[in-house]
Amino acid sequence: MADGTLENQEPERQEPAAETALAPAPEQTAPAPEEEAAADAPVPAEGTEDPATTMHWYIVHAYSGFENKVAESLRSRAQAFGFAPRVGQILIPTEEVIELRNGKKVTSKRLLYPGYVLVEMEMDDELWHAVKSTPRVTGFVGGGTKPVPLTADEVNAVLYRQQSSAERPRPKLTFEKNETVKIVDGPFTNFSGKIDEVNSDRNTLRVMVTIFGRSTPVELDFLQVEKI
Repeated sequence: MADGTLENQEPERQEPAAETALAPAPEQTAPAPEEEAAADAPVPAEGTEDPATTMHWYIVHAYSGFENKVAESLRSRAQAFGFAPRVGQILIPTEEVIELRNGKKVTSKRLLYPGYVLVEMEMDDELWHAVKSTPRVTGFVGGGTKPVPLTADEVNAVLYRQQSSAERPRPKLTFEKNETVKIVDGPFTNFSGKIDEVNSDRNTLRVMVTIFGRSTPVELDFLQVEKI
């Protein structure tokens, strides 16, 4: 019977279609947080500065002996006139010096640059006039209406000298060759002589002293002599 024939007939086998090789899709990775932030960050307009770099150090010239008064006045005026956000640190550079008093070493502070105050500020015309009109201020170093700021190297040199003098105080007095000095400490106390050599790195002097009628070189520390 036709029906039985159809029932017993096996369905025609179909060969599986050849598989088409597909290139793997590139793996999608989420951008790193840093890359996302960089992509979203606004690009500064050409010629503009990063606000963090607008503070610079300037040298203000003051009456000698009034450096601390000027620093105090600048701080109070900055608060009173509303320009405190544009004024940073105010520095009066000092160094530690040492001298011999009554046979004892005494350390004290000395101004590195008498008559000058270093001020960190975001300079503009308004601030320039406000600082110049501060009592006992004569102006800015650099002159004109656009004072020249200190370079980073110049500022670092001042800060380094302050720090190094605190760790190793400098002798209060400085000496030059051919100066006459009196010895105030050591076995040759009360002898006088002429400086033959100055060694600033070691803070020592070679002094020619007359002993038993002969000129004899004696090496002394800066603290062991005083000028005549």
